[in-house]
Amino acid sequence: MAADTNKTRRIGDVEVSAIGLGGMPMSIEGRPDEARSIATIHAALDAGITLIDTADAYHLTATDDGHNESLIAKALASYGGDTSDVLVATKGGHLRPGDGSWTQNGSPKYLAEAAEASLKRLGVEAIGLYQFHRPDPKTPYEDSIGAIRDLLDAGKIRMAGISNANPAQIKQAQEILGGRLVSVQNQFSPAFRSSEPELELCDSLGIAFLPWSPLGGISRAGDLGAKHPAFHTLAAELGVSPQRLTLAWMLAKSPHVIPIPGSSRPETIRDSYAAVDLQLTAEQVAALDAA
Repeated sequence: MAADTNKTRRIGDVEVSAIGLGGMPMSIEGRPDEARSIATIHAALDAGITLIDTADAYHLTATDDGHNESLIAKALASYGGDTSDVLVATKGGHLRPGDGSWTQNGSPKYLAEAAEASLKRLGVEAIGLYQFHRPDPKTPYEDSIGAIRDLLDAGKIRMAGISNANPAQIKQAQEILGGRLVSVQNQFSPAFRSSEPELELCDSLGIAFLPWSPLGGISRAGDLGAKHPAFHTLAAELGVSPQRLTLAWMLAKSPHVIPIPGSSRPETIRDSYAAVDLQLTAEQVAALDAA
């Protein structure tokens, strides 16, 4: 029996929930206390989410590297149910020096060290999905992806992905990885649609496309309906939140799309996950595409 592609999707050979949980809001500026974050992760697991996205750069100060990875490991360890089917996807190559800025380091030496540190924080034998976080202008892209390939070949990571990539980089990564690229994580939302070419390329290649900030980002997700009237109007007609509608719209665009909305409250991730049960008509999807 075929899986319900509106409730589950595939990353490589792994079946995951069609909506994932983005961990960043639980570890950067404005982050909640640990108890609420762990409650949020547990609520996601209770709802049926089996994909959690993190990165070693999701931390606040220069001394708490990997805060989000450690938090997720703690939440999984303290969860009462079975977590064997949960895929934790992390990233390396982006850094936060501690002054609020984001920098890049895509050197092979750094990526090897970063992956090793992530592996230890997550407490696993091999990272389920490791993604090159963002191209580094100082390092040839092929060198960075070569380092990801080496991690894959060495068994340090089970699957390889990239983030913040353009179509040429997607094709280049796929070639360097010998056809083993399983995911591309790019920004995509009603307000940020310039990743449509990457989404369409992933769809044609059968590669998972993971929209980050699908609701517009931490500070703007609450205003999604106000800023996008078409989403507000249709959501009101359907009796759902504009946020839930947005995720359902993304799911309807391609069976390879897996949104990863960030959350730091149990109620918001529950509402996000409910998008898997919201079926839109072709006309509704077309109207939102054109909005």
